[in-house]
Amino acid sequence: MTERDVPPKPHTVTIYDVARRAGVAPSTVSRTFSRPGRVNAVTAARVRRVAAEVGYRANPVARALSTARTNMIAVVILDIANPFYAEIVRGAQAAAAAAGYTVVLADAQESDWLERSTLERAVTAVDGIVLASSRMSDLAIRMISKQKPVVVLNRGVVDVPCVVTDNARGARLALEHLSGLGHEHVTYIAGPEASWADGMRWSSLRESAAKLSVRLRRLGPFAPDVRGGVQAAEQFVAQPTSAVVAYNDQLAIGLVRSLITRGIGVPRNVSVVGFDNIAAADLVTPGLTTVAAPLYAQGITATRHVLTMIEGGRDRTGQPAVLPVRLVVRGSTAAPHRSLDPPRPGRGVTTSSP
Repeated sequence: MTERDVPPKPHTVTIYDVARRAGVAPSTVSRTFSRPGRVNAVTAARVRRVAAEVGYRANPVARALSTARTNMIAVVILDIANPFYAEIVRGAQAAAAAAGYTVVLADAQESDWLERSTLERAVTAVDGIVLASSRMSDLAIRMISKQKPVVVLNRGVVDVPCVVTDNARGARLALEHLSGLGHEHVTYIAGPEASWADGMRWSSLRESAAKLSVRLRRLGPFAPDVRGGVQAAEQFVAQPTSAVVAYNDQLAIGLVRSLITRGIGVPRNVSVVGFDNIAAADLVTPGLTTVAAPLYAQGITATRHVLTMIEGGRDRTGQPAVLPVRLVVRGSTAAPHRSLDPPRPGRGVTTSSP
């Protein structure tokens, strides 16, 4: 028998063949056979019909693997260098370990694209996902939540379980504190434009400012780190106010450091309030007045919720779980002085506070 007489090997039909014929994504074909409850009934029927026509048979071994538990959950954070996430991760690890699960940590580096691509690779290897302050679109988050149980931290997403802190109350407490000290003009140093928490804080500050007869302006957006605070200071000194509320503690710390190097006293000339109460807020000089968020409790609450969903539980309320906040008063806030101290030579500070 010559090579020409050898019959060709039969083509093995794959999910890609079925997907092409059915006009759907390969992942949809895979879910139709492995997790049918997560596929639209009409779409699933079409996929099965096409699979029968082309002779596709789901691999029972692969199907078993796709539905097996890994006892791992993914916790996705935006910046591993941001101390804000340290306590959240510790809380998540504590809750996961208590249930016999392991946490897989992923750093999205403040990139929605990197966050999404990381999740696409990890989704088959974990049983559930905690997204901390995600930068992805609501649609992208909802799509991932259809594949694995997902809980979102520090953001509200319709149809996805969420755990948030009381941003509205936190912003109100910060402005009431400054107003009570006598500040009449406050600047908000904004965080990332895509941050849900930033929008909530700004909205609440505006509402509170109207009630307290406080003039309010916004600078930003800025990166949510110390360098972002230094950049914010460059804009702030051109038209300073007697008080500042920063999007987070890192921005506030960068702002304070930059103001002091310019000869502007904190709180003598400018009072500063941050958000989150990270460990560094109590270590800098002056100590930072800040809105304290229960970071460790966030990690525990979100992880326990994911574990409940893995076991078949559902979100009964459909509303985000809201955790309380409190104001921690330290040395960075005080009653306002009438004007900034005279600028040091070469510092370039020429404007006075209102």
